[in-house]
Amino acid sequence: MLRYQNNLPKLPVPALQTTLQKYLETVRPLLSDEDYSHTHKAVQEFEAPGGVGEKLQERLLAKANDPSVVNWMEDWWLDQAYMGYRDPVVIYVSYFFVYKDDKLRKLPAQRAAAITTAALEFKKAVLEQTLEPEYAKGEPMCMDSYKYMFNNCRIPHKPSDYETQSDPLANNHVIVIRKNKFYTVPTVHEGRPLSTHELQAQYERVIELAGTDKGPALGVLTANNRDCWTTDRALLLKNSANKKAMDIIESASFVVCLDDQSPVTRDEASRACWHGDGRNRFFDKPLQFVVFENGKAGFTGEHSCMDGTTTCRLNEYITHGLAQNTVQHGHSTRTLPAPSQLSFHLTPAIEQAIKTAEDSFDALIDRHDLTVLAYNAFGKQQIKKFKSSPDGFAQMVIQLAYYKMFGVNRPTYESGQTRKFQRGRTETCRSVSTASVHFCKVMEDPHASTEAKIAGFRAAIASQGAYMGAAVNGQGVDRHLFGLKNSLLPGEPKPALFTDPANAYSSHWYLSTSQLSSEHFDGYGWGQVVNDGFGVAYIIKNNSLQFNVASVKDLEVHGKKYINGTRQFKQCLEDAANDLRDILLTEVPVEAKL
Repeated sequence: MLRYQNNLPKLPVPALQTTLQKYLETVRPLLSDEDYSHTHKAVQEFEAPGGVGEKLQERLLAKANDPSVVNWMEDWWLDQAYMGYRDPVVIYVSYFFVYKDDKLRKLPAQRAAAITTAALEFKKAVLEQTLEPEYAKGEPMCMDSYKYMFNNCRIPHKPSDYETQSDPLANNHVIVIRKNKFYTVPTVHEGRPLSTHELQAQYERVIELAGTDKGPALGVLTANNRDCWTTDRALLLKNSANKKAMDIIESASFVVCLDDQSPVTRDEASRACWHGDGRNRFFDKPLQFVVFENGKAGFTGEHSCMDGTTTCRLNEYITHGLAQNTVQHGHSTRTLPAPSQLSFHLTPAIEQAIKTAEDSFDALIDRHDLTVLAYNAFGKQQIKKFKSSPDGFAQMVIQLAYYKMFGVNRPTYESGQTRKFQRGRTETCRSVSTASVHFCKVMEDPHASTEAKIAGFRAAIASQGAYMGAAVNGQGVDRHLFGLKNSLLPGEPKPALFTDPANAYSSHWYLSTSQLSSEHFDGYGWGQVVNDGFGVAYIIKNNSLQFNVASVKDLEVHGKKYINGTRQFKQCLEDAANDLRDILLTEVPVEAKL
């Protein structure tokens, strides 16, 4: 698994002039002539010989070339993008996957047991380092983040959280939450792993033991503001029994949430996996497998130490393995000790903290909306017949949809992974370009010819593809500027480049987007990163596309309210995909019918 690790290149520091030129190119379509002139002047001052830009670049290069530094960005990024972030992880940090239905396993304990067996099989491969490295276009990816997957937990702390890792061999239990009550289920008994049948029996016992009454909603504390949770956790840990219980939760391999609700629609299942009722969860754990009363299932991930590509592989392994019957379920049917319920001593102060966290969570969720567009007209196979990159196609659908709804294009983030470098994480692909804006305008021009629209599309996806290619090679704009800002010493004045309004505006992500491909998922998403924008996660399948749209309810953008805006944007996505299909089909030869 780690055989390429030490030979992976270090994350590069791009040439200063290259980044600044690219930055100007990305802000040009977003700014008026007057604002662009102001930004251009700020860039010129920054890159002047002997100026502040060269000084910051020298400091950043010195850090990058320090033999003791593996990745110049990782400590800054982990703290400022995740651990130092004080808003709740739910909505703002956590993400989710919804699994397709398992036609063989419709009982919740049955499905949860199978998922657990597959996850533990993956854990074994990680621990034994037999898991094959990931590759992108033939190049090996960094596998370092897998160490944060199992027996890990995010710990609330002021001013910045931290992660804790427990011995994965000594801690072979999972935590099962039912009716807000926490149970510990060992997955090894007398030296032998539990079979799927034995796990199912244990989960059925948890359901029986939990009964019909809900327990105190201790888990909702993890959904609160991080400073509040830090204070509340300290109150909990004053009691030795509470501390022991928390240690058991935080050291567990992962969490299995046996919810008592039964979501039916994609929207319902997505919201249930995204946040649920906030009570039957422990959001600090990086892995939570959620199984519902009707057998539907999914996953909730804590994002701080692992990006979605890593947990996507885990979940793909689980869902594909169960669908193809390649998971080893075992055959033993032993009589096992009953699962143990963790007991907590709750003082009036802690009970009040739980009530406050519940109110905060309910208010937060009530402010947000989510909807899913399952677009079944075509998928990856047809897009390739259009002679287009599937990702580029989806990005232009998003750009055109936004233009349809707002009459303008605005800053867009697309996640590009930099895991070809040691401990690499992500870089921003800035999807809006001069070419993409022209494409949107010509698509909405009723007098433009089909040929002009197709030419506009080809130029737009070429621009998006070129930027993504640079981003995954560590040659994007945003992480480099992030590093330069962090190279300022305390007390040094910020250069005009960083105080220029265009700098903040061009990274105000009205659209935060990312994609994955899986035939086994029926949902994937997260929240918007700004309250006047959308979070748009999309799945590219062989014969369909799926877009998850999240935003605040009735969002307001630049002073204008959009009642039911989440669903308006969903409709615009469908219309944009149809429009693109119609023009591109004119170039596809008609296949003979038999």
